[in-house]
Amino acid sequence: MWLGTARRIGLRVVRTPDAYAATDGNGTLSIGDASTLDADDSLAQMIFHELCHSLVEGEDSFAKADWGMDNTGPDHDWREHACLRVQWVLTGRYGLRVLFAPTTDFRAFWDQLSEDVLSDRTDRSVQAAIAALRRVRLPPWGPALTEALEATARIAREAGKLASDPDVLWSGIEQPPAPHPTGLPPRRSAAETCGTCAWKYEQRGAIKCRQADDKKIDPAWTACERYEAALDCQTCGACCRAAYHSVEVSKRDPAVKAQPDYIVDRGTYLEIKRSGDRCAALHGGEAVGEKTTRFHCVIYDDRPRTCRDFTLGSAHCLTARRRVGLSL
Repeated sequence: MWLGTARRIGLRVVRTPDAYAATDGNGTLSIGDASTLDADDSLAQMIFHELCHSLVEGEDSFAKADWGMDNTGPDHDWREHACLRVQWVLTGRYGLRVLFAPTTDFRAFWDQLSEDVLSDRTDRSVQAAIAALRRVRLPPWGPALTEALEATARIAREAGKLASDPDVLWSGIEQPPAPHPTGLPPRRSAAETCGTCAWKYEQRGAIKCRQADDKKIDPAWTACERYEAALDCQTCGACCRAAYHSVEVSKRDPAVKAQPDYIVDRGTYLEIKRSGDRCAALHGGEAVGEKTTRFHCVIYDDRPRTCRDFTLGSAHCLTARRRVGLSL
């Protein structure tokens, strides 16, 4: 089934004694044969794991050997961690974490993961995992990947009923959690509710959710997988980065006189100066190991009206955070 899933997504799987798992950037995924794999290696899990790598690295990675990863470089570990976070979230949706647990050297990282593996938004592997999870239903992965996970869960539940040895993988299958009332994947912890989520808002007396396409919600519901407790402009900076490319400023805006070094005159209009893919006034975001330094605006108190009118928790705010890998 997973060989067929790989083929639907655009990969031809071949078995070889010369590799554990490798892609050639030309549509071939090579996986070790029986002579090179360990007894606990699973072909299905290994294919799934490689597809999770492709989700993290993006669609362009199909044209790169080994998804464009340098297996000895400084970025390898956090990219592998991102892959395992994706694997954790996806298998959790279908009760398959025991069956599809990794068998690589990173198993120790997997074993210490908890339910909310996406909570630390300063972690580069978390940001990459969030971006990856948003690709699951997009081509070339969707709908093949989701259908394969659903089918695997059905097979696993039936096999689990007949498993006589409590140590075999099939006996570790969990019942998939029921969907959230909005239809989104659920959050297993009952401690958080829709009423405390940052994406809840009120409109004409009705409580709605940005993450659920503005559906009405009950604040008492247990939160969904996309729950976020709070948002902070001074640690996020999503709207000041690659999410948006120009911030126009009125000539009468106090920021023109208060912060002239950050204003650019384009002749017919003024705008905030940019540095690369971000506003020049946005500092932070440097990579330090697997973490990124705190984002912050150095002219926050004098920021122009366009920035002040960008509402925290709005639809535009969610769009910006999704584009930079901060929100599902």
